[in-house]
Amino acid sequence: MHARLASVTGERDLTAILATLQSSLRAGTFVFVSVTDADDIPFAARIEEAEGITLVVDRSVADARQLAYDFVAHWITLDVHSSLQAVGLTAAVSSALTAAGISCNVLAGFYHDHLLVPADRIDDALAVLDRLRTER
Repeated sequence: MHARLASVTGERDLTAILATLQSSLRAGTFVFVSVTDADDIPFAARIEEAEGITLVVDRSVADARQLAYDFVAHWITLDVHSSLQAVGLTAAVSSALTAAGISCNVLAGFYHDHLLVPADRIDDALAVLDRLRTER
């Protein structure tokens, strides 16, 4: 039986979202791996595709299990409760990061959006997000 959480509506107004945009860095370094069986692999995110199962795992897990990866990332959580129906947040964030030459992989959760950015560009990415908020 699954616990039910109260329905909570997130913010839909892009201007309000960007004005209150804060971000936090999740501890660890993360990688994307593709596997056919994920039953015994601890993961932070899981996406099922026709070609296999994509997991986002702590890099130490991938290394210990000798799982192949080529993108090493830090995980940023956007600490604003945006609605899943909000229009423009992903575009605003990805455009700002693109202008700075920073790649970004976005995962949407019920309460927050999450960004996986190259580990060697984390300081730059956090600065871009801060500017995105303060330039509004």
